[in-house]
Amino acid sequence: MATAVRSFSKINLGLRIGPTRADGFHGLRTMYQTLALHDIVTVSANKSSQTSISITSNRSAVPTDDRNTAWRIVAGALIRLGVSSTVNIHIQKELPIQGGMGAGSANAAAALLALERELGAALSPSDRLTLAASIGSDVPLFLVGGTSIGLDRGQEVIPYPDLPRTPCVIAVPTTGVSTPAAFREWDRIVAEVERSTFSAPNSLTQLSSSDRLEELGRIYASVFTPTGDASIGATGVSWASSDKGDAEQAGDLAGDPLLALVRTGIENDFEEVVFRLNPPLRAIKQALLGNENGPISAAQAIDSKSSAIFAGLSGSGSAIFGLYHSVADAEAAKRRVEALGVRAIVTSTLPRSEYWQTMFL
Repeated sequence: MATAVRSFSKINLGLRIGPTRADGFHGLRTMYQTLALHDIVTVSANKSSQTSISITSNRSAVPTDDRNTAWRIVAGALIRLGVSSTVNIHIQKELPIQGGMGAGSANAAAALLALERELGAALSPSDRLTLAASIGSDVPLFLVGGTSIGLDRGQEVIPYPDLPRTPCVIAVPTTGVSTPAAFREWDRIVAEVERSTFSAPNSLTQLSSSDRLEELGRIYASVFTPTGDASIGATGVSWASSDKGDAEQAGDLAGDPLLALVRTGIENDFEEVVFRLNPPLRAIKQALLGNENGPISAAQAIDSKSSAIFAGLSGSGSAIFGLYHSVADAEAAKRRVEALGVRAIVTSTLPRSEYWQTMFL
């Protein structure tokens, strides 16, 4: 019998881009947060004399060969397990492709976990993460779940105390954003600024420095690192009892570490380039942030009970998310986005315990 797995999505609660390294990659630092919104990956596997892997999907844009991350991780796992198998993978796609929500990476992690259950054999946790990192930078996140910090290229994942379950709206524009293209545009703009003799103090040159990566780390640590009382972060925010259960009950989030993160300063560097390449995305973010009287700033939104706690681009986009005090506020934001002719989905953040408890169907 086949094994079906919920392939959950993610958003990036802040992302900083460092300078290009010797290996050609940029150093990154980000805070990942898994969401309840998901695809479904179904795997059947039977041991055989030689390996064959097939992929089907409800979406024609999904690759069905070795370009697919699920195909590659299954092939790699079989080699590491020393097993030959006939594997059939079906991906029921609901998440946007090139949306910045980690859909392909999540599909890979889900396929690996389903394969292990099908075969009754499993890689060690260390081997699993090593394989995941070789497939894609976001894949290890989906073997951890919840609130996590991503270091290096994002593939070194460190679990953090979970933020409370919070209503979330995902705006899904019809145009996708290529991550390599976003990095190329970032490099182009940074090079342009560096050539200027009048670079401003807050220019993209400073945005791409290693100091910026360290600064974001300090922001996260200020909220989550315990002081005196082991349940109190350095900002004075208690996170030990942050799980408020059903998202409908989120209500007043006073004392929420999410509010502390927003007040301390989180942002996504990709917005610098992606909004330039796709100006309509900025209007979508404003619709997520805004209230019934029109757009407002992120700073104003923090303390407003009728607008977003925070809104931003996820990864390199094109999906944009907003986080809200209540489901009612999220539904209102959904209507504002849909008034722009853009699809919007109401979901919620997904803490680590619920991530693992609800993964297998």
